Amino acid sequence: MEQVNFTLIEALYTNKQVYLTYYKKGQCITDTGFIQFVDSLGDLFIFIDDVFGLKNKMRLSELVDVRLA
Repeated sequence: MEQVNFTLIEALYTNKQVYLTYYKKGQCITDTGFIQFVDSLGDLFIFIDDVFGLKNKMRLSELVDVRLA
């Protein structure tokens, strides 16, 4: 979890695109986008979807993997 948090913070400050893998409705989904906000204590982050440009608010605990693109 610490590595995931570090990667999110790095992507936020360098404005690099990330690949996110997370659980949603029992399925494992991979998405690409840019991190806009990270709140480690509040278990929350916001990313902007690369395809539609939509803001997505998610819990850090739903993340499976984060990688820089």
